[in-house]
Amino acid sequence: MTLRTALCERLGIEHPVVQSGMGGVAGPDLVAEVCRAGGLGILAGLNVPPEDLRRSIRRVRELTDRPFGVNLWLHPALRPPLDPAAIPEADLRSAQRQLDVFRARLGVAPNAARPPAQPDLVGAGFRVILEERVPVWSIGLGCPEPDMVRACHERGIAVMAMVATVEDAREVADAGVDVVVAQGGEAGGHRSVWEWRGVEAASIGTMALIPQVVDAVRVPVVAAGGIADGRGFAAALALGAAGVLLGTRFVATRESTAPEFWKKRLLEIEAGATAVTDVFTGLHARAVANTFAREYEASGAAVLPPLLQRSAAHDVYAATAKQGDGEYYPMWAGQSVGLVRDLPGAGEVVTSIVREAAAVIESLPGRRPAGART
Repeated sequence: MTLRTALCERLGIEHPVVQSGMGGVAGPDLVAEVCRAGGLGILAGLNVPPEDLRRSIRRVRELTDRPFGVNLWLHPALRPPLDPAAIPEADLRSAQRQLDVFRARLGVAPNAARPPAQPDLVGAGFRVILEERVPVWSIGLGCPEPDMVRACHERGIAVMAMVATVEDAREVADAGVDVVVAQGGEAGGHRSVWEWRGVEAASIGTMALIPQVVDAVRVPVVAAGGIADGRGFAAALALGAAGVLLGTRFVATRESTAPEFWKKRLLEIEAGATAVTDVFTGLHARAVANTFAREYEASGAAVLPPLLQRSAAHDVYAATAKQGDGEYYPMWAGQSVGLVRDLPGAGEVVTSIVREAAAVIESLPGRRPAGART
């Protein structure tokens, strides 16, 4: 049995194409559409109250009977959430002073207060996943404890963890996960690391990372980062991956819940328009390099601890979204944006990428035509 076949059988899917469970993007409609096309849709679960998460899970099941997943982060900053009272006063003043510059432009009142604490929802979200027997638990920014993996396996739940380094791939594999997602530096969204070793360590390119992770672990590896069409899918398979995970490509689909200005921007920009920054959330992530990112970084203002930075800037993001202006909004995007030029249905993305990959593989020099004698 090939790893590709093993991946599909373990996850109960027809095609080894996985949709990223990105917050603000991956709701029930998107997830169900991907699943109906034979891929694996992943529901965003970060910071979702448990009963809301349960309702979303049940809504997916109303829309499709195919397997799907739920994504939760296990970052240490969320278990338990960091206390805003621990922010040094000088850092708080520095950050709020720069955010006030943006607030003034958007018609938002200045704010010098400490940001509200993040809700402590990881444990409750995990319990919902177990109780609902969600087919796949997708993990970002953390390694599960072995007893968490065992609890999933006892209920028939497959466990998939995303990593950005070979060291972390070994760690999650040792914890017993069924699938490792190797996130190359081209990927949009947060770097899936939980022990920060610097931007370089967390941004290894997909071409270099995938074969090293494949060699390091015994479970199927899914490639993520810079993949938006069948050519990328075929390349990932050539590197030893069993499947692919796409984020940016699924943001720009009809079922995505991303704001329209975010989708429109993805259709307009090229790969060089994204950058890795921590100014949006306090965690490093690749996003469109907009006015917020450029001016915040240039200001030298302090960046608050993980996710407290996002809490502090929430009023800025809400105001810019209400005005339909993405210049002050975190628009996660990977370097594959230059390949994204339309807004298809999510199911169309799955079928087209599988079809394109098959055509690419068939056209490779030295490839035997289908049906030829061996």
